[in-house]
Amino acid sequence: MEIVIANESHFKYATIICDTIAESAKVRGTGIAKRTPDYILKKLEKGNAVIALDEGKFVGFCYIEIWGHNKYVANSGLIVHPDYRNQGMAKKIKKSIFELSIKKFPSAKIFGITTGLAVMKINYELGYQPVTFSELTDDPQFWKGCQTCKNFDILTRTEQKMCLCTGMLYDPTKNGNDIKKEKINSKSFKRLKSIKEQLFLKRRKK
Repeated sequence: MEIVIANESHFKYATIICDTIAESAKVRGTGIAKRTPDYILKKLEKGNAVIALDEGKFVGFCYIEIWGHNKYVANSGLIVHPDYRNQGMAKKIKKSIFELSIKKFPSAKIFGITTGLAVMKINYELGYQPVTFSELTDDPQFWKGCQTCKNFDILTRTEQKMCLCTGMLYDPTKNGNDIKKEKINSKSFKRLKSIKEQLFLKRRKK
């Protein structure tokens, strides 16, 4: 098992990456922006992604998006193949893409939006903090990517202020080490988790 910085030699995995992301969203019943093989190929070509492989078999993937003239970067498309879930792979992949982001863009704020509580937990352990959407990039191209998500109507109705996704941000100008020392069962994380569960419950009732 290995996690490496993706390159052109991994082009053959573009389709399975997209299919795995789409299938995962369908199973969870959550919204997610669609990715195309061509879009993934661009990330591989520029070395802005990591891929996990098991003797050539696809295990997982995550890539970097760049916004606001390198002021913000996002780690997106985190996925683990069903055959390798519940083995801690998501955390390892997320850590690898986080470290790659810091190396390539040391001054950038790293952010993400997600509906997944597991991803929120991983982000929190890396030093991310929950923030409002106003603290994320205002680059219209980023938010345009949400148009293919089934929850886009919520984002539109709230004038891009909130959605079922939670915004999380890592600011390199702040002391991330102090954040990492906090217990994962802190009151703030429990409260955030509770809010997410309530939102999903209301969504299902509708």
